[in-house]
Amino acid sequence: MTELRIPNWIDGKPRRSSTGGWLEKFTPHDGRLLSYVTDSTEEDVKLAVSAAGDAQQAWAAITPIRRGQILANIASIMHLRRAELAECIAIETGKPPQDALGETDGAILQAEYFAGEGMRLHGRSLTSGTPNKYSHTVRQPRGVAGLIVPANTPIANIAWKTFPALICGNSVVLKAAEDSPQIAWLFAQITKDAGLPDGVFNLIQGRGQQSGAALVMHERIDVISFTGSTNVGRWIAEVAGKRLARVSLELGGKNPFVVCDDADLDQAVHWASLSAFSNAGQRCAAGSRMLVFRSVYEPFRDKLVAKARSLKLGISADSDLGPVVSRRQQQSILAAIERARAEGGRILCGGKASDALDLINGYYVEPTVIDGLSTGSEIGSKEVFGPVATLHVVENIIEAVAAANSSEYGLTAAIHTTNVDRAMWFAQHVKAGVANVNMGTYGSEPHMPFGGFGASGNGTREPGVEALEVYSELKNISFLIRPALLS
Repeated sequence: MTELRIPNWIDGKPRRSSTGGWLEKFTPHDGRLLSYVTDSTEEDVKLAVSAAGDAQQAWAAITPIRRGQILANIASIMHLRRAELAECIAIETGKPPQDALGETDGAILQAEYFAGEGMRLHGRSLTSGTPNKYSHTVRQPRGVAGLIVPANTPIANIAWKTFPALICGNSVVLKAAEDSPQIAWLFAQITKDAGLPDGVFNLIQGRGQQSGAALVMHERIDVISFTGSTNVGRWIAEVAGKRLARVSLELGGKNPFVVCDDADLDQAVHWASLSAFSNAGQRCAAGSRMLVFRSVYEPFRDKLVAKARSLKLGISADSDLGPVVSRRQQQSILAAIERARAEGGRILCGGKASDALDLINGYYVEPTVIDGLSTGSEIGSKEVFGPVATLHVVENIIEAVAAANSSEYGLTAAIHTTNVDRAMWFAQHVKAGVANVNMGTYGSEPHMPFGGFGASGNGTREPGVEALEVYSELKNISFLIRPALLS
């Protein structure tokens, strides 16, 4: 087997780390060594930022419509290579093939959507109290964008941030997730094949605490967009805030899934299972807190446990969920489950790594349902980022919303009910950036704003047109007509 080594991508060319160091990447399915990834340093980040800075003004000078055409070229090439991209995602992250294809198609939609924004990158015409004064606003790029993405949905995360940054005229330095380096490398090559000028998109590999931190601290980074943990997000806000750089943070979630006494329980279980266990629970929008009315608690619990036990683990097309992305993440999830057990939680199903002979070397965690703990317990209040759901009894809709809002997070929420009054009241009063009725806690689309309240973010929204606010500056331009000079 040919040894695979994955470098950085700087100024349109592959480039190894300045120190020559490499990190090992293992396959989540069976723990085999998959590739070596260049271990970038601060010097590598400086090179990438310099290349991005040198290329940015020329890129911004290209019309937004032409920039959109280049993004459309990227979308076309991604579509032609979708099977290759999906296979890479499946191997690197352990997703079943249908999930990897779905993620790839979502990234292509992002490219197509923001390509169209090149024709809609408009400001506003404004009235004035001064006679003969005309005012309007225009959008201008912020400069160099530093983008930091996680590995849970790697190509979707890259698309989510890169395309709005580019259409606004920024150049980009992307810090790839260390657990999904190859898909970022393939994307970088596609941007060049699509006609993106050298230096406009740059890719840095390696460890977050080293190359990611260097990117955040670099003085020439004008806007930072980060998806990841709340603790790291707080540090980024503090560091970047000192130089008043624009920051967009999409952070953790402990998302409530409310089941009312009039809910269709079979549908509620279907969506609860998808919310908690799809993508092996590695979603910031995972529905990991089930708040269930007392009168339907036992039947819902029993149905959900039966559903969780029926889910097939693996990487085949008929699998329901794959492994988590790394041994480190697997051990973190299992440790959280053991702390819940020690705290008095009942493990109704799962609660351990898979012991199936064909999965035992992989990073699998069985779908886990826990009850017997309060929403204020550690596992009832902290993000686990794995296939783990906790069940909690509530008496009514008032108590359900109070429990939902007791978390420091506020990313997404869902309710299952046939009562429109309950649904509307819940949607209005739950503290979450996304509220869904009779579906899961996830489901963002390219044109929909996504982001959260509280510890789930800092108030920005990506994607949708709202992402343009992250990556552009508004300038107001006024001019005065002098009638005496008209003749």
